Amino acid sequence: MVREWDSRTAPSAEIESLLDTLNAVLAADLPEDPLWQGGSLREYQSETMPGERRISWVAEEPSADGNTALVGHVNVLLLGDIGVVELFVHPEVRRSGLAHQLLATAVRRTYDEGFSAIGVEVVGGTPAVKFYESLGFEREYVETRSVLKLSTVDWLAVGEMARGIATGYRVEFFPGGPPDDLIEAYAVAKAAVREAENADLDLRPSSYDPQRLRDSLTCLHKRGMKPYIVLAIHEKTGAVAGLTEVVVPAHHPTRADQYDTIVVPDHRGYGIDRAIKSRMLFELRSAEPKLTDVQTWNALDNEPMLKVNAELGFQPDREWYEYGADVPALLHRLDPKT
Repeated sequence: MVREWDSRTAPSAEIESLLDTLNAVLAADLPEDPLWQGGSLREYQSETMPGERRISWVAEEPSADGNTALVGHVNVLLLGDIGVVELFVHPEVRRSGLAHQLLATAVRRTYDEGFSAIGVEVVGGTPAVKFYESLGFEREYVETRSVLKLSTVDWLAVGEMARGIATGYRVEFFPGGPPDDLIEAYAVAKAAVREAENADLDLRPSSYDPQRLRDSLTCLHKRGMKPYIVLAIHEKTGAVAGLTEVVVPAHHPTRADQYDTIVVPDHRGYGIDRAIKSRMLFELRSAEPKLTDVQTWNALDNEPMLKVNAELGFQPDREWYEYGADVPALLHRLDPKT
């Protein structure tokens, strides 16, 4: 049975059941990734940015102990002019039509809410690739995920990289997020790169204005995701010349997620990218002693950042795909009677 579901009010037993299914999916599809830990899944599912809404459904069936198990989940995050889908089903019930049913439910609601575009992130080398492509989703963006195992880091070499920034800049570390007096400069730096490159993923939009950045940091904390920020400050002007963001999620605290790394075009060529990413690694080693690795995603044509990551010791792991579809057409494919 598929029913609408709200993680904010769901019984703890349902949260635990959903966590079990999610970890079964990870074990089958991404066996080298850390399993999720309990304690933050409810908040991770329920907290959203202002102006965004997440609608969720679960599939349940009787379990061996006589209770009910949640064996599938789908949610659609409605943001801007697009709906972003997340879907997973327990490996034991795959190829039963359940994923098709869950997706059809989410797409129908997306259509009813007035959205005409829908997207999904898909991990390369998993059954999800064939599933979405068979339904007409079109691949719109490709990234490479790379993983750095901290046990393999050459800390002496990384220390040299951290000191390799040109004179006239200072590097500062801010656990939890930058102070409010730097938010404006932080937003200006992100906006400058957005205007220069216009390469932001639709499904993971960044924030480019001060209030949106404040809201983003607040949302991360509520979802159990601790942000760490390193900034390169141009001493003469006080401008943020570069930044790098890493988040350590409570649900997999041994693996950190790299978010944006940005060097403002006018400040490139001064060793900022290497210095700020190296400084981040040193700070994480002290701030998060349980951390074992860091994962990052880069576009295939982002050769400068791929080079920096390789120098730090990141190893390419998998491709990550962004797919998109037209909602009315997709709904018709899922339910030809529509």
